[in-house]
Amino acid sequence: MNKLRLYLRLARLGAVLLLGMLLASGVALAERLRRHDLMDLRQRLTCWYLRHLSGALPFTVEVQGELPREPMLWVSNHVSWTDIPLLGQLLPLSFLSKAEVRTWPLAGWLAHKAGTLFIRRGSGDSNLLARLLHRHLTAGRHLLIFPEGTTTDGQQVRTFHGRLLTSAIEAYVPVQPVAIRYLRNGETDAIAPFIGDDDLLSHLLRLFAAERGTVQIQLLAPIPSLGLERNALARQAQRSVQVALFGEIEERGRCAA
Repeated sequence: MNKLRLYLRLARLGAVLLLGMLLASGVALAERLRRHDLMDLRQRLTCWYLRHLSGALPFTVEVQGELPREPMLWVSNHVSWTDIPLLGQLLPLSFLSKAEVRTWPLAGWLAHKAGTLFIRRGSGDSNLLARLLHRHLTAGRHLLIFPEGTTTDGQQVRTFHGRLLTSAIEAYVPVQPVAIRYLRNGETDAIAPFIGDDDLLSHLLRLFAAERGTVQIQLLAPIPSLGLERNALARQAQRSVQVALFGEIEERGRCAA
């Protein structure tokens, strides 16, 4: 039964990935023919596609809070590659991802065609990245970043790096903190985290072979960026996520700042 479940889930995922290839190819062709950027269309189509991809993942999704009505810089804790489709299905937005994702077979190509911005740590292109983020936000588009800079096991929140939040301050847009939690049998999910030297295929097989898990997504109170220094904004966003996931930080001794 477990093998049958795995094969059925993988078959469904394969069908969704094929749909993504067709969709991405169509958008790329449309951009070549029209000879201008179709980022807004990309965002809407990506959101529609990620709803289908999320439906193929072995999770029950619970969303708490209100979706923002105005463009914001979304900041979330980061547990797994599945964070992206699960959050991206909520509303048309763009993503900032580590450059390594661009090299992933198929998934990297789909992410690129969806308009994902890639950052290479230590590359020295911070000015270019700042301009790209600023352009997205001032164009009235939502943007999602993971300011921890890496994934965790879901039992902690690492330091939110303020450098990436400068764009929100300069574009005069609020920050939307998001807390994402993976549960299995009422406890922190040990299978969902994509950490360390794990590879995508091995992780996917373990995830799809397991029982269905639960994902809780909390959309927390937006934080106005006007007048705040970037590190103060980062600390405020980090604390909001920590409290949502673990309660008062002082009581648990989990301050990452």
